Amino acid sequence: MQTRDEILEKVANNLPKEELLYELAELFKIFGDSSRIRILSLLSKEKLCVSEISKILNLSNSAISHQLRILRQARLVRYQKHGKEVYYELDDDHIEKIFEQGLEHIQEV
Repeated sequence: MQTRDEILEKVANNLPKEELLYELAELFKIFGDSSRIRILSLLSKEKLCVSEISKILNLSNSAISHQLRILRQARLVRYQKHGKEVYYELDDDHIEKIFEQGLEHIQEV
């Protein structure tokens, strides 16, 4: 049987590297803004351009563009150009899973 000190040492040795934990904390900060969460919610349903997101959320195009820039830099959304329009979508299915699991968690209460 392991001693408590051995268990604690094992747990400490299995922690992710400090840099990864920092990056994870930064990712969760991005999710800490309700405007960005609303945008992610929309993009989990459909590819949309800035003006469409702006219309649905009743926010200015510049406010939406600013939030999308943050989401792009965090690799949460990506874009595709179709003619003159730029359409945004979630970067991958991990983002949708994080979003869905967060919703499930808060709805358990």
